[in-house]
Amino acid sequence: MTSHVTEWITTPIEPLLRGALEVERTELGLLPHRMPAWARKQHPAAQLATVEAQPSGVRLVFRTRATVIELETMPTKIVFQGGQDNAEGVYDLFVDGRPAGRATVDGGHEFRFNMQTLTSESVSGESGTARFAGLSAELKDVEIWLPHNERTELIALRTDAPVEAAAESGRRVWLHHGSSLSQGTNAESPSSTWPAVAAAAGGVDLVNMGLGGNALLDPFTARAMRDVPADVISVKIGIALVNTDLMRLRAFAPAVHGFLDTIREGQPDTPLLVVSPVLCPMHEDTPGPTAPDPDGKVMRYRATGDAAEVAAGRLTLKVIRAELERIVSERAAEDKNLYYLDGLSLYGEADFAALPLPDRLHPDTAGHRLIGERFAELVFGGGGPFAA
Repeated sequence: MTSHVTEWITTPIEPLLRGALEVERTELGLLPHRMPAWARKQHPAAQLATVEAQPSGVRLVFRTRATVIELETMPTKIVFQGGQDNAEGVYDLFVDGRPAGRATVDGGHEFRFNMQTLTSESVSGESGTARFAGLSAELKDVEIWLPHNERTELIALRTDAPVEAAAESGRRVWLHHGSSLSQGTNAESPSSTWPAVAAAAGGVDLVNMGLGGNALLDPFTARAMRDVPADVISVKIGIALVNTDLMRLRAFAPAVHGFLDTIREGQPDTPLLVVSPVLCPMHEDTPGPTAPDPDGKVMRYRATGDAAEVAAGRLTLKVIRAELERIVSERAAEDKNLYYLDGLSLYGEADFAALPLPDRLHPDTAGHRLIGERFAELVFGGGGPFAA
């Protein structure tokens, strides 16, 4: 797009970032991370490296009189081959706390994955620019939420007026960990993920450690959470463990205890909420692993486990809910700031009937909104464990 700005002002980006645990300097610019480098080294698999560098909940926050804002980035887009639709990374603009625009970035690298053959290839591309124009010349607070589903290297922030870092909001910091639902899969934009919806309604600043497919009770994740300053903390546990068929019931309970123990080492008195899985009919009584089940332009999933093996310790969502409730109840006798939330209170059978899961695993944007609003009401609202 041709610009009519005669002189751009370029502002350093790093002081404006919120919601990232770490920022890496690359050849092009800055790469926000949602896991620290030492933790990334303890699990070098490509899948975790991919999702933690997708900046769900990460945003630029600043004040300016600019009427035009350009953010040059190098995205890495996940492209599913074989007929499936591909979700475009979105940049959400907020001005003085209100939605004020939405943009995408053309170009970028591509990671092409064929769900039929399970093969992949990487293709290099050029950087692109998210552009917001026609803004008021008044001094205003600006937030740009980065895509929740694209690895995003930040190259340059250009404006037609000076930019200054915004003052600290004074809001409480909410640290949340979960899997793909918490990262925002199937939400249409970064501010539409359920944690972003809940944070806005609850009046808190979000640090989102939702890691698609990787809420697996990893010790390095617990240590990372232990070290992040936070006023309230939540962990959503269950669906990824069933998806991956990672462990049996004998290992699950000690792993949950160990995860919570580690967080408590650094944050002994911080309100800590354990959230069990929302409804997912295919895994309520049937164990994983979960397998892709492509259906034309819609990617779907299916359960491949044997329900008869639950008696031998295979995990289902019903088993996990019961065990989490038991663990939290027992620990809460001594830990007065530990709480439990049944995921079915966020999305249950009646909600599935009204808002079914398009891919059998994740809600759509309306489902994210429902879950976020309910979480805010039950958790941040009056009488909730995180009530102000």
